[in-house]
Amino acid sequence: VQLQESGPGLVKPSQTLSLTCTVSGGSITANYYYWSWIRQPPGKGLEWVGAIAYSGSTYYSPSLKSRTSISRDNAKNTVYLQMNSLKPEDTAVYYCAATQSLSVPRNNYDYWGQGTQVTVSS
Repeated sequence: VQLQESGPGLVKPSQTLSLTCTVSGGSITANYYYWSWIRQPPGKGLEWVGAIAYSGSTYYSPSLKSRTSISRDNAKNTVYLQMNSLKPEDTAVYYCAATQSLSVPRNNYDYWGQGTQVTVSS
C-alpha cells in the first residue's frame, strides 16, 4: 500500500488548509483500516490530527476538532484533510498514515506517506 500526500506548501494565517492523500495498492474501505492524518511540527514529536475509518466514521484530536474535517472519496480512493483558521503553530510536516487500530503508538502505524511540508506564514 502506498500513500501520497499533496497540498499547498505555504498557507497564510486564518486561511484554510486542504490536503489530499491518494492511496494505491489497497482500498480505503478495506475492513478495519483507519486512515489518519498525523503532523510533526519542527523540533517536536508526532501529533495525531484525526482519522477516517473504513466504515466512514471520523475521529479527531480534541484540541483540533473544532477546526478539522476529514473526508474521503471512495471512487478516487482518496482521503482529505481540511483545517480552518490556520495559525503559525500549525506549521508542520503532515503525514497520511494507516493503521488497523487507533490504539497503537503512532510510530507503529502500518503504512505512511512521505509527508508534505505545510508552512503557515504571511
